[in-house]
Amino acid sequence: MRPHQLKVFRAHDDDSRTDFFDSEPLEPTVRVRLGDLLPLVAMAQKLNFIWLKDFLDDEVCVTEDLHQVLQSFRSCRPTAS
Repeated sequence: MRPHQLKVFRAHDDDSRTDFFDSEPLEPTVRVRLGDLLPLVAMAQKLNFIWLKDFLDDEVCVTEDLHQVLQSFRSCRPTAS
C-alpha cells in the first residue's frame, strides 16, 4: 500500500478557522534533530501555512543547556521594530 502524501495549504486572509483537531494531544514518539526541524518550521511560518497554528500549543522537550541558552538569548536580544 502506498503511503498517503500530506498536502499543505497557505492560509487565506479571510480564513477564520483556528483548529482542525478537537482530540486530545498525542504523546511525542518521534525524535527530530533541531537542525532538521527549524528550517521547516521557519519556512512554514514565513509562508503562513495554516497547519502550523494547530501545533502552537504543543510542547517540545529540549536539553537543559539549550534551555539556558534560549533563556539568556530571550533576555538580551534586541526587540524587533
